[in-house]
Parts: sequence; structure tokens; C-alpha cells
Amino acid sequence: MKVAIAQIAPVILNRDATLAKVVTSIHDAADQGCKLVTFGETLVPAYPFWLCRSDAARFEAQDQKEIHAEYLRQAVKIPMPGIERSANDNHLADVCEAARERRISVMLGVAEKAVDRAEHTIYCSRVFISGEEKTAGKILSVHRKLMPTYEERLAWGIGDGAGLQTHPVDQFVVGGLNCWENWLPLARASLYGQGETLHVMLWPGCLRLTNEITRFVAKEGRMFVISASGLIRNEDIPIDVPHRGTMLDENGIYDGGSCIAGPDGNWIIEPVLNREELIVADLDSNRVLEERQNMDVSGHYSRPDILELHVNRKRQSVVVFDD
Repeated sequence: MKVAIAQIAPVILNRDATLAKVVTSIHDAADQGCKLVTFGETLVPAYPFWLCRSDAARFEAQDQKEIHAEYLRQAVKIPMPGIERSANDNHLADVCEAARERRISVMLGVAEKAVDRAEHTIYCSRVFISGEEKTAGKILSVHRKLMPTYEERLAWGIGDGAGLQTHPVDQFVVGGLNCWENWLPLARASLYGQGETLHVMLWPGCLRLTNEITRFVAKEGRMFVISASGLIRNEDIPIDVPHRGTMLDENGIYDGGSCIAGPDGNWIIEPVLNREELIVADLDSNRVLEERQNMDVSGHYSRPDILELHVNRKRQSVVVFDD
């Protein structure tokens, strides 16, 4: 199966312009025969890289309020069952249509403006859109990052287990996690136990993030691992972004680092740095079967009589109505 990583830069804090780049990448991947295309963490409308550059923890700081307000305005609404909104509130409609039209599955990182949380809290969300025949163009799961990392907690809410799901794509079972939650052994185990054979890690874009864990998880799970990274450069920050000057860095911001490792832990694609690129690879599902001959962490090498994982996949809410 052919897969793609769209290592692209967002148009910072411009949802519509960034989504247009996403749709273009979907069509480019489909043109090359890919069945799955992946994107970086909160690519739309941006990873909040400004937090570590602007002393963001200052309480009641006006500049932080103004940047956060713009982040909320540009964040992504995703329709949810039972919550009525206008037809224009599905910001991923064009992405879903491209997936449906081209029969290609999409894993995309978005800053989600949660409609079930009054639309004023942002979650770091991994969205899976199916390209399979019976479900093409449908959003099958939205996984909200379980625990934002360090300064990310100044911008994002804490997620839940509702999106800890895997999905079939051609010959593979695909799951994915956001950035550092890939280091959580039990989060990984929740996907392994659902038969995962292709794991996608979504990153903001940095070699030091992807270089070690990609190969480690591939060897642990005896499966393919894709690390999909974004890319952020000074030129990707529009001139009208609030407090733009605090975001610039003469040494660059995020350098990419997208890569793919095989079930033996060796590189299929080594980390790609400092450029936008559609990275394409052909993955052979038989390699998973070969490597699981001697190690299958949820199968013959597990001990469910001793070790058992309980996962709560309910979407958490502050209010429950019994009507």
C-alpha cells in the first residue's frame, strides 16, 4: 500500500488558507496512488509555537489574550452527533469531499474548537477521515490529546479516550496519537490491542522529536510507524498575525523531521528536514506478519491473565441531559 506524509507548513492562524493546502496535498497523494495521507500535529490553523517564545504564562497578559482569541477564531469546528449547528460549521467539509472523491484516507492534526464545550476551548485533535468504499469521506474518529505537554496547557484543554480507535485502510489497521502522548505506554497499548499494524505519530515538526521514538515504537509493536511532521518558518507567519514580532526566530522555528520506520525498526524513509515535501512510500503488510513471528505484544507474547488494560472511551462532558 502506498502512503504519504504531507510535510507542509501552515499559513499561521489562517484556517481557510491552510485547509486549501491540505486539500491540494490530498489530491497530490491520490495522484500518486496513495491510500493514506498524513499531516502534522494541529497543522490547521497552527501549532501554538508562540507560547515558548513570548513568556506566555504571565497571568492576565493582554498580548496572550489577543493571540489566544485569534487562535480560537481560526480553530476548526467538527460536527458532532446530537449537537445542531449550521451547515457552514463543518470546517473540514472540503477535506472530507476530497477524501471521498479520491478514495483516500486522511489523518490530519487540527486545533479543534470543540462544539461540545461551548466552542471556547481548543483541543489538540487527531482526525481520521475514511477513504474506504463504504465510508469514504466520513470522519470516523476524533482523538483529543490526552495530556497537552508543558506550555501547551496554556492553549489546549485536556482530552479523553473517545478517539482511541483504529480504522481499516486497505490491508492495514491504522491508529494514531499526537506528539508526546506517543510516549505513553498505555495509550500505545490501547491501539496495539485493537490490531494496529500501522501507527501514525503527529508532530509539530522537529528532528529531535521523531528521530528516536519512530524506530523504537516500530520495533516494539512490530509494525510500520509514520511520523508526520509540520514545518514552520518565519515566512509562514502572515504580517497581520497579532504580535508577530514575538514569534520570529532567525534560526528557524520547526524543521520537519517526517519519517517512516518498518516493523524491524529500520528506516523506510529517514527524517526529511527543512523543506515542504510530499513523502511517499510503498508499505508491504506481509512484513508485519514476518516480524510478529517472534513478538506480538497483544497476541502470543501477551499475558492477559496477569496484565489487563481498561480504557474509558466515553466522550467526557460537563453536563448530561436525560430528555
